[in-house]
Amino acid sequence: MTDIILPPRKGAARPADAGRLPIAALLALAMTGFICIVTETLPAGLLPQIGEGLGVSPSLAGQMVTAYALGSLLAAIPLTIATRGWRRRNVLLLTIVGFLAFNSVTALSSNYWLTLAARFFAGTAAGLAWSLLAGYARRMVQPHQQGRAMALAMVGTPIELSLGVPLGT
Repeated sequence: MTDIILPPRKGAARPADAGRLPIAALLALAMTGFICIVTETLPAGLLPQIGEGLGVSPSLAGQMVTAYALGSLLAAIPLTIATRGWRRRNVLLLTIVGFLAFNSVTALSSNYWLTLAARFFAGTAAGLAWSLLAGYARRMVQPHQQGRAMALAMVGTPIELSLGVPLGT
């Protein structure tokens, strides 16, 4: 098998020095993954409380998880294509701002339908974020560091699944 190394795209982040990983930047990517997963899974452990707060049954409150998943599913590919000419850093920051906005609406809303819409749009931000994380981590480092960089950038997911949900519920 032959390795093909593409030249960096115009405006792409410069790879780190050959000897060290950009730990802070990779941990920021890991935190983005953590936020994506906690936003997706946390409601599942709080359905009775959420349903009571919104005045709906726990099974209807469970549709919050479905709305988020549908947002991710329907938006990931189209938004990735639509933003392919944008700087990845700007797109990543946009997804984080989206999480902040839509999670704030979700937290403050007492209206079931508004909450479902906010969850759907939080899912769209997640779909776009997932399309960025591994590729962005790879572009930040030299080719011989790409595996380590991707592993570090994706560590937010197992940490969230093992610690985030239990602590949040």
